[in-house]
Amino acid sequence: MKLLLRMGILCFGLLSLGAFLVSFNLVRRLYIGSSGNAAAPLNYHFSLYLPDNRNSFFTGIIRGAERAAAELNAAISIHSIDPVKNELEMAPYTGVDGAIVCPYLDDALARRQLDRLGTQKIPVVIINHNVPNDQPWPFIGTNNFDVGRRIGIIAGSLTPEPLSLALVYSDKAPGIYGERELMEMGITTALGDRLAVPIRGFKTKLNPLDAEDLLYRLFRTHPDINIVVFTDPNDTIAAAQTLIDMNLVGRVRIIGFGADPGIQDGIRKEVIACSIVFNADRIGYEAVQSLAALRRTGYTPTSIDTGIEIIGKDDLQ
Repeated sequence: MKLLLRMGILCFGLLSLGAFLVSFNLVRRLYIGSSGNAAAPLNYHFSLYLPDNRNSFFTGIIRGAERAAAELNAAISIHSIDPVKNELEMAPYTGVDGAIVCPYLDDALARRQLDRLGTQKIPVVIINHNVPNDQPWPFIGTNNFDVGRRIGIIAGSLTPEPLSLALVYSDKAPGIYGERELMEMGITTALGDRLAVPIRGFKTKLNPLDAEDLLYRLFRTHPDINIVVFTDPNDTIAAAQTLIDMNLVGRVRIIGFGADPGIQDGIRKEVIACSIVFNADRIGYEAVQSLAALRRTGYTPTSIDTGIEIIGKDDLQ
C-alpha cells in the first residue's frame, strides 16, 4: 500500500515538473520573440534649425536629413531659427546629441549662438551659409563663388550683346544673400569685359509679390537690363509671369533658382532660360551623417561641397 502511495507521489511530481518545464520554455520563447520584435533604442537625437520659409529648397533639406536619420536609427527634430521664437537660444539646454544650423542672421549673432552650443559640448554642423570663425564649424553646402562663376558662364552664352545684369537676392534665400560678395565675384570673373555695367543687386522680402513689384520698377528705371538672375524659387515663378505680362519674353532672359513644377514649365515655354538647382536633399543627408561622425569619432570633414545642377529646356524633354 505504501509502495503504491509512493509511486503515485513520484508520478505526480514528475508530471508537475514536466508541466513546469513546458510552461517555462513557453514563457522563455515568448520573451525572446517579444524582445526581437521590440524597436531598438535610438542612437542619437539631432536638431535641425531652419528659417520658417518652407520652399522646395528647405523641404529638400528636411527630406535628406530624415533619410539619413532613418539609416542611422536616429531622431531628427525640426526647429525655427527665427530669433523671435528663441528656439536656437534654448538649444544648449535641450540635451540633444548634435545640432544642424542654417544661419541667416548677421554673422556676429550667429557666431555667438553657435559658440553657446559649443560650451555645452554639443556638436554643430552649419549648412547653406558659412560663418567665418577662428575654429571653423563643419560646413555642408555650395561654394557660392563657383555658383556665381557658373551663372556668369550661362549668362554669357544667352546673348552676344553686352550684358546688363541684375541679381535679385531674397530674404526667402538668406544663405545666398549672406555670401552675395562671393556670388558677384564669381559672375564678374566669368564675364569680365562682357559686362556693360557693374552688376546691379536688388533684394525682395518674404512677400511672394515682391518680385513682381520689383520687375515693374526695375524696367522703368533700368530699361537696359537684359539678364535677371533670381535666387529664390517663388521669385522666379512670379518674375516669369511678370515678364509675360510686360511682353518682355525674349528681350530679357531670366536665370532662375529651383526645380519647382512652375519653373520647369517656364523653362519649357522658354520664358525662363534655365534654373540653378542646389542639391538640398544631399545637404540635409550629409549634415546628419557628419553629426553622427562627430559623435562617434570626434572628427568630420571641415567642408563638403554638395555642388549644383543647371536645368535647361534640353534637360526637361
